[in-house]
Amino acid sequence: QTIKTIDMHTSGEPTRIVISGCPELKGRTLLEKRAFAREKMDHLRKRLMMEPRGHAEMYGALLVRHTELTENGEADIGVLFMHNEGYSTMCGHATIALGRFLVDTHDERIFPQRGQLIKDERGDVELRLHAPCGVVRLGVPVMAAEGRGLRSDPTCRVRFVSVPSFVSARDVLVEIPEEARWTALRAAGRTGVRVDVAYGGAFYAFVSAAELGFTNGLRGTTVRELDAATAAVKRAVAALPGVVAHPSERALEYLYGVIVTEGPADDPATDGGLSACFFADQQLDRSPTGSGVSARVALAVAAGKLSVGEPAEFHSLVSMADAGSAFTGAAVETAVMADGGDGGRQWDAVRVEVSGRAFYTGAHAFVAETGDGLAGAGVI
Repeated sequence: QTIKTIDMHTSGEPTRIVISGCPELKGRTLLEKRAFAREKMDHLRKRLMMEPRGHAEMYGALLVRHTELTENGEADIGVLFMHNEGYSTMCGHATIALGRFLVDTHDERIFPQRGQLIKDERGDVELRLHAPCGVVRLGVPVMAAEGRGLRSDPTCRVRFVSVPSFVSARDVLVEIPEEARWTALRAAGRTGVRVDVAYGGAFYAFVSAAELGFTNGLRGTTVRELDAATAAVKRAVAALPGVVAHPSERALEYLYGVIVTEGPADDPATDGGLSACFFADQQLDRSPTGSGVSARVALAVAAGKLSVGEPAEFHSLVSMADAGSAFTGAAVETAVMADGGDGGRQWDAVRVEVSGRAFYTGAHAFVAETGDGLAGAGVI
């Protein structure tokens, strides 16, 4: 069984796009197909994400040609996002990479609806991607390709607008168990930290480096220290009732990651949007984290630090090395989300446009020979 992939990176974060070799996913809806992949095909995720073919920080995208929303005309193609722990609900950096790839491929075995794509009002190719969190709308700048119509323009930014983003909880005091407290927190004489929780297609807990006790900021702290602190914060926040709450989809109510910001989480202008995101099983995002940008913009709008239509720039520790690798994020419209229950709780939300650049890095044909007991062994 040979699995073929196209590999790309967005601001340094990899996306391994599976284009052939995986069995057809069973189920009518995308979430049913996601459950089938998790229960029946997880060995293939491990084979592609884990060593010896992948590594601890690998990320993947499995194209799903047919979903309930492609069938009714609301989406052009579906996708399942993969990482070291399982399957996520949304991924911004992979969405940016997919935007380029799906415009560039003309193979209808990979993308049956490729020939139906149209240009939007800006002259970019419009693409509707069905992710587990909902439909994500992309605009992909294009250029003429000799003899092949249009191809994506690598010099321009791919942009996307995801599902409504909102704040789930503000200024929550999270007590850290004594045995889980990291050195900097102990040195500060504190037993807990204050976090904000927001949703941008996935849920994140936001906390500043100073709040964690790292007075020298992200650039003055080691990855090992950040890893220990964010792992402890994630466990503690996930255990709090009602903090991670979605108005309509209980299946989305889990904490995907912890984002450590250089300055106040609700004011990206104070730190150039610099942050470090630890997600899934403590993967460290090399990119500025697209769904995290959506969530942080929602947090900033709720705090009155950003207005609708006001853009901000976002960086990771890696993207800082190249100004063109920053993500930009701006709320483009407001929305209201209601839980539909007897309580009638409503969430003020925003739709956020995120943009960034992605590049091709290679193509692979992966095999697992009979007798290879380490085909999806894991990572060290």
